[in-house]
Formats: sequence, C-alpha cells, structure tokens
Amino acid sequence: MSRLTVPARDDVPEASKPILDAVHKQLGVVPNMFRLIATSPAVLQGFAANNGALTKTLDLKTRERIALAVAQVNGCDYCLSAHSYLGLNLAKISPEEVALNRNGRSGDVKADAAVHFAAEAVRARGHVSGADIAAVRDAGFSDAQIVEIIAVTAENIFTNLLNVVAATDIDFPVVQAAEAA
Repeated sequence: MSRLTVPARDDVPEASKPILDAVHKQLGVVPNMFRLIATSPAVLQGFAANNGALTKTLDLKTRERIALAVAQVNGCDYCLSAHSYLGLNLAKISPEEVALNRNGRSGDVKADAAVHFAAEAVRARGHVSGADIAAVRDAGFSDAQIVEIIAVTAENIFTNLLNVVAATDIDFPVVQAAEAA
C-alpha cells in the first residue's frame, strides 16, 4: 500500500485535472504515479512541461532505455515496471534489449553509450570521468545531446525517488529491481 495518498482521478485538485486528461488521452489510463504527482498542481505542471520538452530531444527508444537503466540503479520497482511495459509496448524494445538496458547496456552501439553513461552518472552521482564523457562523444553524441541524456536521467531520478519514498502501488505488470535483469 502506498505510503502517500494516491487520489482517485476525481479527487485531485482542479488545476491538475487538465493535465491528467492529457495523460489519459495519450496512455488510455492515468497511472498511479501521475495521480500522486497531481496532488501538487505546480509539480505536475512542471513535470508535464519537462516531460513534453524532453520528447523533442532523444528518440523514444533511447529515453526508455535510459529510464530502465536509471530505475534499476535506483532500485525503483514502480519505474522498472512502468518503463518495462512502455519500452516493450510503446517503444517496441525487445525483451532482450530491456534486460540489457536494466544493466546499463544496449545491443545498439550508439544507444549503449548513452545508456551506460546515464547509469554511470547515477552511480557516480554526476562525478563521471573524462573517459566516460569521451565514450559518449565517440559514439556520436554532441555536447547538447549529452545535456539531454542528463536531463532524461534527472527526470527519471525524480520519479524514482518519488515512487520509492511513496511506495506507490504498481499498476503495470510488476518488475522488481532485485530480480536478475
């Protein structure tokens, strides 16, 4: 059971309802995490704006791969469950690729550099080496794209922390960080 209240859709503040309507339109449901964030309309608005901006950066597969790697490092079962589902069904990532992503890797050479860099940035709390930056550049990422990798990583750190603190009830097929990826 969630440690913070996850309100029903009709019980969120009025200012949050239009954003939840947009989430419902996109996903066909309003996941628990969005209803939890909706308890603070300002945070939901900022999260939605940031998320919308990040859709204009890296491609969907790369963003989902990063989300999987970050959730695994942070031990967030909610986000692992959500991004495993979204990775498989929305981004069309294979189950084998999802397993690699959870381990901070990818079968795609360029994506591997981004996913590995994101996972290392989380593990090192940003204190990555010059070799880490060189590796992601050598894979073909510009400095602007490295900033985007970090932005996607940071967005996922927020949702990981929120869902771990809240112990948000998982409303996706359950995947656990403790399971071998």
